[in-house]
Amino acid sequence: LNQIMKPICLLGHMRSITQVRFNRDGDLIFTCAKDPHPSIWFALNGERLGSLVGHNGAVWCVDCRWDSEKVLTGSADNSAKLWDTETGKCVLSVDTNSAVRSCGFDFAGTSAMLTTDKTMGYKCTILLYDIRQDPAGQPACQMLVPESKITSAVWGPLSRFLITGHENGDLCQMDVRAQKVIRTEKHHKGAINDIRMYKDGTMFVTASKDHTARLIDSYELQLFKTYKTERPVNSADISPLRPHVLLGGGQEAQDVTTSGAHVGKFDAKFFHTVYEEEFARVKGHFGPINSVGFTPDGRGFVTGGEDGFVRLHSFDNDYFDFEFE
Repeated sequence: LNQIMKPICLLGHMRSITQVRFNRDGDLIFTCAKDPHPSIWFALNGERLGSLVGHNGAVWCVDCRWDSEKVLTGSADNSAKLWDTETGKCVLSVDTNSAVRSCGFDFAGTSAMLTTDKTMGYKCTILLYDIRQDPAGQPACQMLVPESKITSAVWGPLSRFLITGHENGDLCQMDVRAQKVIRTEKHHKGAINDIRMYKDGTMFVTASKDHTARLIDSYELQLFKTYKTERPVNSADISPLRPHVLLGGGQEAQDVTTSGAHVGKFDAKFFHTVYEEEFARVKGHFGPINSVGFTPDGRGFVTGGEDGFVRLHSFDNDYFDFEFE
């Protein structure tokens, strides 16, 4: 694969990439990094449309509403901001007690979910805001998480509950409106770095520091498949087109200086969803991959790395002709 595909390299961040997301149509890419300026790009040619200026610290998470009109970002500056995609203006800003680690719009695009870090005496908290009303005051719902802090969170099917991944490896279903945990499973031995939902919401893939990614049922949190690697997995995604799972990771960022790229295993890895076997790798980054994602049509993928680069790949015909034996 990596011999032929020529990626488009997007360099607009001076620090490590923290998250990369597509809009639902797949024509826009949203990136955030450990610098304070999330960026929006054209997926077709990699042209940068602009940056969202307003944060004062690393931006940990970004999400785009289904209609692409609004963008949500969460930052280490103890705030989350809602932006107008067309103008790049900040529409709403919400202050929190600690850094915002994950964020997301619900299915209808009317509610915004934030999770904050457990730090400086503050507990990890889930906050829900109704963005149809001015949320500058109080959140619509608020739930304290007394145990291990949330490291990744997504909305469940039809936004009935949240699925949260925790630092201790726990995976939970949370009903924030009823203020209760519906279900808890422990499929991982290390922190869950990323959760990505399949296109129909029936299952999701998790990426963990325990060197595995796992395919899990959204309703019962039942484990379907496990994809094992030799390094911590920072991000994973499920293809909407083929039975493939994409993994990105590498060694811990602080250890990178002691080994070359060929030793650090900074490749994007492809696994067969059902057979759990790795069948391809794509090189390119000079450091760990922090975020990966398939394009919404499944005809390409994007990776964001510790090196500050975002690499946009389009699959060639060999990928679509490939049959797993």
